Amino acid sequence: MRAGSTVHVEYEIFNHIINNVDLSELYEDMVVDDVSKDRFDKGATNAVKLIRNLANRRIHKLPKNHVDRADKQ
Repeated sequence: MRAGSTVHVEYEIFNHIINNVDLSELYEDMVVDDVSKDRFDKGATNAVKLIRNLANRRIHKLPKNHVDRADKQ
């Protein structure tokens, strides 16, 4: 797929991060007990929410023929 705009590229990068970045190695390095597990889980959840929000704010600017495009609400 051709990069239709900078916003299009940003959207695809955010989706790629959400769908393909494996946090298991980082998890193994950072989680040593129940407290650190809870912190990691909350931090990872928050990070995914932030990245999804960044992607969702770009959906209405995607190229008109993009499968994920939606009009701004």
